[in-house]
Amino acid sequence: MKRALTILTFLAVFPAGAALADDDCFVPMKDWQPRENVARFAEEKGWSVSRIKIDDGCYEIKGRDAEGRRIEVTVHPATLAVIEIEFEDADDDRSRQNRESDRND
Repeated sequence: MKRALTILTFLAVFPAGAALADDDCFVPMKDWQPRENVARFAEEKGWSVSRIKIDDGCYEIKGRDAEGRRIEVTVHPATLAVIEIEFEDADDDRSRQNRESDRND
């Protein structure tokens, strides 16, 4: 009986496990913009796209911004609103180039 009460209390606090989900975007697929619109959106921002994928229920764009910096952008799949932009540091590029040149020697 005590165990059943504990489970019921848990379910009341965390309905259907929604509070435990890791997804950033909760949008039915029928409401998503097509990938072509995501690519066009990125182009309008001046970004060059190397990859568009789905991550945590959102679109994720990898590429370079208008200034040539490597970026990873999380975009809402229905509205195409930018949720997050991560810029990769130029130091990361230099250290990668050094590792690649070491491999070629």
